[in-house]
Amino acid sequence: MTVQVERTFDLSAPPEEVWAFISDAGKRAGAISVVESYELHDEDGERATWHVSLPIPLVRGTVSVETEQLERDPPRYVRFVGRSKVMRVVGEHELEEIEDGTRLHNRFQVKGKLPGVETFFERNFQDELRNLERAIEDDLGVSMDEE
Repeated sequence: MTVQVERTFDLSAPPEEVWAFISDAGKRAGAISVVESYELHDEDGERATWHVSLPIPLVRGTVSVETEQLERDPPRYVRFVGRSKVMRVVGEHELEEIEDGTRLHNRFQVKGKLPGVETFFERNFQDELRNLERAIEDDLGVSMDEE
Protein backbone atom coordinates (compact mmCIF):
# COMPACT_ATOMS: atom_id res chain seq x y z
CA MET A 1 0.00 0.00 0.00
CA THR A 2 1.17 3.51 -0.76
CA VAL A 3 -0.02 6.62 1.08
CA GLN A 4 -0.37 9.85 -0.90
CA VAL A 5 -0.86 13.23 0.75
CA GLU A 6 -1.28 16.68 -0.77
CA ARG A 7 -1.66 20.08 0.80
CA THR A 8 -1.57 23.54 -0.75
CA PHE A 9 -1.24 26.85 1.04
CA ASP A 10 -0.64 30.48 0.14
CA LEU A 11 2.08 32.68 1.60
CA SER A 12 2.33 36.44 1.39
CA ALA A 13 5.97 36.32 0.29
CA PRO A 14 7.58 36.17 -3.17
CA PRO A 15 8.56 32.76 -4.58
CA GLU A 16 12.29 33.46 -4.14
CA GLU A 17 11.85 33.86 -0.37
CA VAL A 18 9.70 30.72 -0.06
CA TRP A 19 12.22 28.86 -2.23
CA ALA A 20 15.04 29.83 0.16
CA PHE A 21 13.25 27.85 2.88
CA ILE A 22 11.82 24.95 0.90
CA SER A 23 15.09 24.17 -0.92
CA ASP A 24 17.06 24.10 2.34
CA ALA A 25 17.24 20.45 3.48
CA GLY A 26 18.08 21.49 7.04
CA LYS A 27 15.11 23.82 7.35
CA ARG A 28 12.77 21.16 5.93
CA ALA A 29 14.15 18.55 8.32
CA GLY A 30 13.75 20.89 11.28
CA ALA A 31 10.05 21.33 10.51
CA ILE A 32 9.22 17.61 10.72
CA SER A 33 8.51 16.35 14.24
CA VAL A 34 9.82 12.79 13.72
CA VAL A 35 13.23 13.99 12.47
CA GLU A 36 15.51 13.82 15.51
CA SER A 37 18.65 14.97 13.69
CA TYR A 38 20.10 15.26 10.21
CA GLU A 39 23.41 15.45 8.39
CA LEU A 40 23.98 17.41 5.18
CA HIS A 41 26.33 15.72 2.69
CA ASP A 42 26.95 18.67 0.38
CA GLU A 43 26.85 22.47 0.44
CA ASP A 44 23.63 22.73 -1.55
CA GLY A 45 21.73 20.35 0.72
CA GLU A 46 20.89 18.14 -2.24
CA ARG A 47 21.88 15.03 -0.26
CA ALA A 48 21.26 14.49 3.43
CA THR A 49 20.60 11.80 6.01
CA TRP A 50 17.59 12.28 8.27
CA HIS A 51 17.48 10.29 11.51
CA VAL A 52 13.78 9.60 12.02
CA SER A 53 12.01 8.20 15.06
CA LEU A 54 8.81 6.40 14.07
CA PRO A 55 6.55 5.33 16.93
CA ILE A 56 5.55 1.98 15.43
CA PRO A 57 6.01 -1.46 17.04
CA LEU A 58 8.61 -2.93 14.67
CA VAL A 59 10.93 0.10 14.75
CA ARG A 60 13.27 0.56 17.70
CA GLY A 61 15.37 3.70 17.85
CA THR A 62 15.91 5.92 14.86
CA VAL A 63 15.89 5.03 11.19
CA SER A 64 18.38 6.63 8.80
CA VAL A 65 16.67 8.01 5.73
CA GLU A 66 19.00 8.88 2.86
CA THR A 67 17.49 11.84 1.02
CA GLU A 68 18.45 13.15 -2.37
CA GLN A 69 17.06 15.82 -4.67
CA LEU A 70 16.02 14.31 -7.98
CA GLU A 71 14.89 17.43 -9.78
CA ARG A 72 15.43 21.11 -9.03
CA ASP A 73 14.13 24.14 -10.93
CA PRO A 74 14.72 27.23 -8.74
CA PRO A 75 12.56 28.97 -7.58
CA ARG A 76 9.70 26.87 -8.94
CA TYR A 77 10.07 23.17 -8.18
CA VAL A 78 11.97 20.56 -6.20
CA ARG A 79 11.43 16.79 -6.11
CA PHE A 80 13.27 14.53 -3.71
CA VAL A 81 13.37 10.94 -2.55
CA GLY A 82 14.09 9.47 0.87
CA ARG A 83 15.13 5.82 1.14
CA SER A 84 15.50 3.65 4.21
CA LYS A 85 15.06 0.07 5.35
CA VAL A 86 11.47 0.84 6.47
CA MET A 87 10.12 3.17 3.76
CA ARG A 88 10.55 5.10 0.56
CA VAL A 89 9.27 8.69 0.42
CA VAL A 90 8.95 10.86 -2.66
CA GLY A 91 8.17 14.51 -2.06
CA GLU A 92 7.49 17.47 -4.31
CA HIS A 93 7.20 21.18 -3.61
CA GLU A 94 5.90 23.34 -6.43
CA LEU A 95 5.84 27.12 -6.07
CA GLU A 96 3.39 29.21 -8.05
CA GLU A 97 3.50 33.00 -8.11
CA ILE A 98 0.13 34.53 -7.24
CA GLU A 99 -1.01 38.13 -6.90
CA ASP A 100 -0.28 38.38 -3.17
CA GLY A 101 2.76 36.09 -2.96
CA THR A 102 3.28 32.37 -3.47
CA ARG A 103 1.07 29.29 -3.62
CA LEU A 104 2.99 26.24 -2.40
CA HIS A 105 1.79 22.83 -3.57
CA ASN A 106 3.13 19.93 -1.47
CA ARG A 107 2.81 16.30 -2.56
CA PHE A 108 4.16 13.23 -0.79
CA GLN A 109 4.03 9.53 -1.47
CA VAL A 110 5.12 7.01 1.18
CA LYS A 111 5.62 3.31 0.57
CA GLY A 112 6.27 1.36 3.75
CA LYS A 113 8.43 -1.73 3.90
CA LEU A 114 7.23 -2.72 7.39
CA PRO A 115 3.70 -3.03 8.82
CA GLY A 116 2.51 0.19 10.42
CA VAL A 117 4.58 2.64 8.40
CA GLU A 118 1.83 3.65 5.98
CA THR A 119 -0.76 3.79 8.77
CA PHE A 120 1.49 6.11 10.78
CA PHE A 121 1.95 8.47 7.84
CA GLU A 122 -1.70 8.32 6.86
CA ARG A 123 -2.64 9.46 10.38
CA ASN A 124 0.11 12.04 10.86
CA PHE A 125 1.13 13.53 7.53
CA GLN A 126 -1.41 16.38 7.58
CA ASP A 127 -0.05 17.44 10.98
CA GLU A 128 3.50 17.28 9.62
CA LEU A 129 2.51 19.48 6.68
CA ARG A 130 0.94 21.95 9.14
CA ASN A 131 4.30 21.94 10.97
CA LEU A 132 5.98 22.76 7.67
CA GLU A 133 3.53 25.63 7.10
CA ARG A 134 4.24 27.09 10.55
CA ALA A 135 8.00 26.75 10.09
CA ILE A 136 7.90 28.62 6.77
CA GLU A 137 5.66 31.28 8.27
CA ASP A 138 7.98 31.73 11.25
CA ASP A 139 11.12 31.74 9.11
CA LEU A 140 9.75 34.33 6.67
CA GLY A 141 7.74 36.32 9.20
CA VAL A 142 4.63 36.09 7.01
CA SER A 143 1.10 34.74 7.30
CA MET A 144 -0.52 32.12 5.12
CA ASP A 145 -3.97 31.15 4.01
CA GLU A 146 -4.92 27.54 3.41
CA GLU A 147 -6.52 26.77 0.08
